[in-house]
Amino acid sequence: MNADSKKTVLRMIPYGIYVLTSDDGKGSISASTVNWVTQSAFTPPLVVVAVKIDSGTYQTIKSAQTFAINMLGKDHKNLAFTFFKPADVSDGKISGQAFRTGTTGAPILIDTLGAIECRVTSIVELGDHHIIVGEVVDAHLNTPPSGRPDASILEMKDLGDKVFYGG
Repeated sequence: MNADSKKTVLRMIPYGIYVLTSDDGKGSISASTVNWVTQSAFTPPLVVVAVKIDSGTYQTIKSAQTFAINMLGKDHKNLAFTFFKPADVSDGKISGQAFRTGTTGAPILIDTLGAIECRVTSIVELGDHHIIVGEVVDAHLNTPPSGRPDASILEMKDLGDKVFYGG
C-alpha cells in the first residue's frame, strides 16, 4: 500500500471537532479535543468516540465510566486548540474555561453549543485509539442553532489548511 495515498484518502473523511470531558470523582478531571465521533444507534441512543490510549482522558473515562462530548461551533477554534494539549484544572475552570457538573458528574463546558452526557457501555480495545461506546443519558443545548444543527459544528477543515488528524 502506498503510505501517502493511504494518508490522503483517509484524510478525506470529514470530522467534526469536539471537547471530550470526564471526571472520575477521585480528583481526575480531563478534557481533550477529539474528532473521531459518531452516533451509532437510535434506540438506545449510542455514540462512539475513539480516544488515544496513552491519554489522561482515556484513563479518566475508564475510571469514571461516564463522559461528555461538548459540541464546538464554528467560532470555537480557540477552544479546539486549547484542548489539544493536556488540560489544567485550577480556579474552578478547565484550561481557563468555565464548566458546570452534569448529571453524570462529567464537566459540561459553558461556552459551547451544547453537550451530551454518556455512560460507557463498552470499550473496543484495538489499535492506538480505543473505541468507547456510550449511551446518551442527558443532553444540554446552550445555544440553539439557526438552521441545520450539523452546519453549526466546527470541522477539522475549519482549523486551517495545515491541521489534519488521521491517515
